[in-house]
Amino acid sequence: MEDQIQHLTRDGFRKFEAELNYLRTVRRSEVAERLRIALEEGGDLVENAEYDDAKNEQAFIEGRIQQLEMLLSRASIIEDEAALASVQDNVIRLSSVVTVQEEGYEPETFRIVGPAEANPAAGKISDVSPVGSALLGKRVGETVTIEAPDGSFTYRIVSISL
Repeated sequence: MEDQIQHLTRDGFRKFEAELNYLRTVRRSEVAERLRIALEEGGDLVENAEYDDAKNEQAFIEGRIQQLEMLLSRASIIEDEAALASVQDNVIRLSSVVTVQEEGYEPETFRIVGPAEANPAAGKISDVSPVGSALLGKRVGETVTIEAPDGSFTYRIVSISL
């Protein structure tokens, strides 16, 4: 999976790029300063909780930097033109904003994004999730049955937009 292209919206790419820059320029120095202070305070490093905490934070930050570098190096930005074409031909693709409705329920709106940007609480669902993959390639008016761990349900596609 690490060798696969990571589809990102332009906004998602910028967000991850900004996070990487922040970790490299701000957080690294803050943790280095914490480590320096913990060492200056002296004492046995085995019993120095502040030093241990700073080392753990440093490891977390370095790991996240590596994740972001890998993600951005494999990123393919979903172009707005392609998303616009999907709206014009009424086909759901990556970056489409889709409104669906399950019978008896209020409509729900999702944006189809790559797995790295997925955040269901914010209405962003992955194109490889059960819902996202079922919606790809469909058109307004079609119905889609999704198989989920707690049963299946059917959505009617109400609209597609950017």
